[in-house]
Amino acid sequence: MTTSDAISLWDASAQEPDFLAPLETGDAVVDVAVIGGGFTGLSTALHCAEKGLSVHVIEAEQIGYGGSGRNVGLVNAALWLPPQKVREQLGQTYGPRFIKRFGQGPEKVFSLIEKHQIRCEVTRTGTIHAAHGPSGVVDLRKRHKEWQRLGEPVDLLSREEVSGLIGTTHFHGGLVDRRCGTINPMGYCRGLARAALGAGARISTGVRATGLERKDDLWTVSTDQGVVKARAVVLGTNAYTDTLWPDLKRTFTMIHYFQLATKPLGPEADHILPGRQGLWDTGQIMFNIRRDAHDRLLVGSMGKVVGTKDRGLSHRWAKKQIARIFPRLGPVEFDEAWHGKIAMTPDHLPRIHELDTNLFTSIGYNGRGITTGTIFGETIAGLLTGMDRADLPLPMTRLAPVSSAPFVSRIYQSAFTTNQIIKAI
Repeated sequence: MTTSDAISLWDASAQEPDFLAPLETGDAVVDVAVIGGGFTGLSTALHCAEKGLSVHVIEAEQIGYGGSGRNVGLVNAALWLPPQKVREQLGQTYGPRFIKRFGQGPEKVFSLIEKHQIRCEVTRTGTIHAAHGPSGVVDLRKRHKEWQRLGEPVDLLSREEVSGLIGTTHFHGGLVDRRCGTINPMGYCRGLARAALGAGARISTGVRATGLERKDDLWTVSTDQGVVKARAVVLGTNAYTDTLWPDLKRTFTMIHYFQLATKPLGPEADHILPGRQGLWDTGQIMFNIRRDAHDRLLVGSMGKVVGTKDRGLSHRWAKKQIARIFPRLGPVEFDEAWHGKIAMTPDHLPRIHELDTNLFTSIGYNGRGITTGTIFGETIAGLLTGMDRADLPLPMTRLAPVSSAPFVSRIYQSAFTTNQIIKAI
């Protein structure tokens, strides 16, 4: 595959091979039908298959086609909400449990990568939450105090200290989370698919689910190529949810997040993130930087790619940001540009829903798909094999459509495009 055919740089550069297979149907009934071949669906399939369940994954496009293959690739712990806010919103029973389990999320991802020898350019040198200004430093100090109280390996660095890690004096300080790291997200996704297949799961790609019907304790999943019958169904579609289940896509606000990747750089870029940590900042319109295994520099932010990789608004924006933050680098050229979708919930917490009897979904990852999808896939596999619901990382909730979501999504997109225009000047 060439980068011109790929959905993202990760799609073209992943070492794990793509997997393509048409739907093969028969009279057999599987224990679990999983709709969506991203982090959630494939983690669910892998963990279900390892527990002895028969599983069939149905993916409308290709493995990792949605947010999983377009991800930034930062394996972050917990949410971007501070832990004290999570505890406040979830209460004293679920709050500490959620923080602990999601704090262990990177280790869960890294252990799966090690166990299944997934080739995904993994680093374990941490991630940097960088202060975009003085107000960001105040926020990071509060976060650091709470992480220290919880005994987590999260360090608060001064402007001078963080400058050595990033290679610029642009940021005012930073939190380094030693639990975290980076991956090629498409490589990880394809590796999960390989592991699920090895555990006995079936995967069909290029097959779109068009209907769900429950009768006589069985679900019939109608597709554009036939039907699949299952005792339980899991929807692992997150921000790429369509109209398959009424109102599900109206439970979150969809926003876009875009990335541009330079061509491989030489020694002139050795001062930039020499430890290969991924970076995200405290700005209201979040910004990220990382270097991949091939010495490409990636920058991104909220919004869509406007134009192409080598011309247009986003191209000008990216060149301007790189020149402003890393003035020693000099001019750069870009290899690829892409964007994906993020499902944002009103309280910035994810959800687990039982939509009907033996019909589950987890949704609303708020830009933390790698760890959240992996954890929830394992959690749903537990629910399907007798896990006590009281042990969930957060309470199971009913659908709560956000009536203003389409309007808010358009407002956000307008604001993000305006931000690109201002910063491209």
